[in-house]
Parts: sequence; C-alpha cells; structure tokens
Amino acid sequence: MLQRCLDLLAPALERPGAVVVDCTLGLGGHSEALLVRFPEVRLVALDRDKEALRLSGERLAPFGERADLVHAVYDELPDVLDRLGLSKVDGVLFDLGVSSMQLDEADRGFAYAQDAPLDMRMDQTTGISAAEVLNTYPPGELVRILRAYGEEKQAKRIVSAVVRERDKEPFGNSARLVELIRDSLPQAAKRTGGNPAKRTFQALRIEVNGELAVLERAIPAAVKALAVGGRIAVLSYHSLEDRLVKQVFAAGAANTAPPGLPVVPERYQPRLKLLTRGAELPTEEEIAENRRAAPARLRGAQRIREDAE
Repeated sequence: MLQRCLDLLAPALERPGAVVVDCTLGLGGHSEALLVRFPEVRLVALDRDKEALRLSGERLAPFGERADLVHAVYDELPDVLDRLGLSKVDGVLFDLGVSSMQLDEADRGFAYAQDAPLDMRMDQTTGISAAEVLNTYPPGELVRILRAYGEEKQAKRIVSAVVRERDKEPFGNSARLVELIRDSLPQAAKRTGGNPAKRTFQALRIEVNGELAVLERAIPAAVKALAVGGRIAVLSYHSLEDRLVKQVFAAGAANTAPPGLPVVPERYQPRLKLLTRGAELPTEEEIAENRRAAPARLRGAQRIREDAE
C-alpha cells in the first residue's frame, strides 16, 4: 500500500519547502520512497530501534541533509520537532506494523514461528522483556493483557497454564510458550485464525512496548503538528490500532458546536477532512506479493483548519 500512501500525501508534499515525518522509519523503505517521489521534500524520520536507525541511515545516506533520522518513540514527535526548530509539518506517515527486520531476526523474539529469547522490545536498551512480563505479572493482569491486546478468547486457559509452568521454571524462549499455547487450547480454537500463538504474541508485544498508550498520544500530536493543508496517512495492522486512529480522525472531522445553533461559529468547525472512506484494504495482488500486508488498514486525513484558541 506504499503507492497509495504516497498518492494520498502528494498534494501536501509537492508544496515548496515541504517537510514530511516518517514516524516509523524501520529499514527506511517508506522514507526512501518519499525522498525519491518528492525531490524537494525534507524528511524527519523516527525509530526507537537503534539497529533500524543504523541500517536505514546507510540506505538513506545518498540523500544527505534532506533526511534527519532521530532515535525516538513516535509520541515524542512534538519534542523532536521542537529540537529541529520546526513548528509545523506538511505530511506525517505511520506504518504501525512490526518491521520485517524485527520479525526475521531470531534473537528479537517477535516471531512465534522460530525459537528465540522472549524479548520483543523494539528498543533493546530499555524496558522489560516479554519473558519478564510472563514470569512476573499477576495472573489477572496477564488475562487482561491477552484479552485487551490480543483479543484472545482463551486467555484464562492460557494464563492458567503459564502460571503453572512458570512456577516450575521461568519462561525464557518462545518455543516453550508456543507449545504451551497449543496444548492449552481446545481443538476447535486451534482450527481457526492461523497459528494459535499469534494473538498471545501480539498482546505481549503491545504490552512490552506500550504500543497503544504511545499511539494514543502520538496520533493527536501528529494531527496537531500538521500545517493547514497538511496530510496524515496511517497504516495499522490490527483492530485496536485502527479503532484508535478512526476515533481521532472522526473527532477532528466533526463540528463541536452545541446542538441547535443556527450558524456554527469558526471555532467549532471541523479541523480535519477525511481522505479515505472508512479504512482502505490491500489488494489481492499486494497480499500475494507480501502476505504480511494482509491485515493492513489505511486511513488518511487532511488538516483544513487551525485549532481554536
């Protein structure tokens, strides 16, 4: 869906002196595409993963001073822009999927398909690992996480098994957790929805990295950073992320006037115009080319008015 993101952002990024923020740099594919498609644009790119920054820095080196790469979590966007002396930007892109590098590097512990240490931290210099979550959280908190972040209907079964097994020996690697999940679920639950460990691994990753709390702060901050006419595109990969993005965009696109006013004053007018009808989905061709794109949902919006003072 990269091409659709570029097309959606294009009217804002073709303006002279345009600045675009890639809030999820990863290996730099989207950033490179932005710099190539818009030869005059200045890029600010954020990532919490230092290895991703190193690799993408090599990839984007030919663009020289047009690209500022910053070690930061995307809810730190206001501070990053302030340090760079930027009051407003013209475009913002979020690709909220776990990067292919993180999924493919065995020692990161993101993937349930290969045995690895249960780490899952996007920034390995800070925070607690997935193993620490599994081994130390109270059972009730683990059930809440699996239900809220993984939408796992069998959360109680899985957590009961985790608590029983961690008392014998703390969890350290992913293969043991995957096997435990398989053994915990009834046969009917194992026959639907792909790998039965998928939802638990998603829930642990979200908890370890504080992903939803960060996103809850980051999307409104990104909207606030947009100049009038600026555009934002967000690719999300599960319903919790998409719902949050939808709510922020819908609130910005609504008028906030008290009911019954004959004329809506300027300060109550919408600040955003929605650029997508609902969430756009990947095409069958895109999914065939990259199966990890299958759950992607794209939403876009344009800033049409400043915030009311």
